[in-house]
Amino acid sequence: MVDEYADKLRYYCNVEDAQIRPNPRNARDQRAQVDAEDEAVMNLIRSDDWVVMLDERGQDIESEQMAELVGDAGNTGASRLSFCIGGPYGHGRKMRQRANLSIKLSSLVLNHQIALLVLMEQLYRSWTILKGQKYHH
Repeated sequence: MVDEYADKLRYYCNVEDAQIRPNPRNARDQRAQVDAEDEAVMNLIRSDDWVVMLDERGQDIESEQMAELVGDAGNTGASRLSFCIGGPYGHGRKMRQRANLSIKLSSLVLNHQIALLVLMEQLYRSWTILKGQKYHH
């Protein structure tokens, strides 16, 4: 389903999905795993990205506010809008410092694949709101 939403989104914007695989050597050390993921994510983020961190402690927003966020992204001076979903132990210190905004998709903690699906659906919904189109599931 993520691919279906990615295909629908490509009608409105460019979509890239970069996933970072956990390092099995760090499996027992949560801090080392978070730090390694943090470093890998920071290597993917460009200096002129507008970074939105998805975090269960982030700002609670509604679909209309997500649409505003997407619609206003061009006014930030950023070349790209990057949404970052944390690993099983959350985001690292560098990501928390770098993020321009922190939002939550749910008050529930969602695993990465479910969070990605919810994010893609909400991004598609945002574009249909911005374009005044009827939302199609």
